[in-house]
Amino acid sequence: MSINQRVREVRQKLNMSQAKFAKALSMSNGYIAGIELKHNKVNDRIIKLICFTFHVSEEWLRTGEGTMFEEKPDPLIELASSTFRELKPVYQEYILKQIDQLLEIQNKEKGEE
Repeated sequence: MSINQRVREVRQKLNMSQAKFAKALSMSNGYIAGIELKHNKVNDRIIKLICFTFHVSEEWLRTGEGTMFEEKPDPLIELASSTFRELKPVYQEYILKQIDQLLEIQNKEKGEE
């Protein structure tokens, strides 16, 4: 099963339409449809967003190994999630860009170790 198929499986397990799933992720439902049809790539940012928003295990989403959902939500993640949801979409997009930049820095640091 591909990562694209696992994204669809998460959405279906949550009993969400593509539109509701997309809205929760601040994405277009057309983009989600493209992911499910394997027209759009599932990048690191989307993986992190799905895991963060729906408490999905990142290992499962990336590889299919383990369980789909995390056992206990992290309180820090819960706080960040509730704060993020209160922001206007333009500010949410800004935060996501900052997260992307931090991930790039982190990945560069891992390469230097």
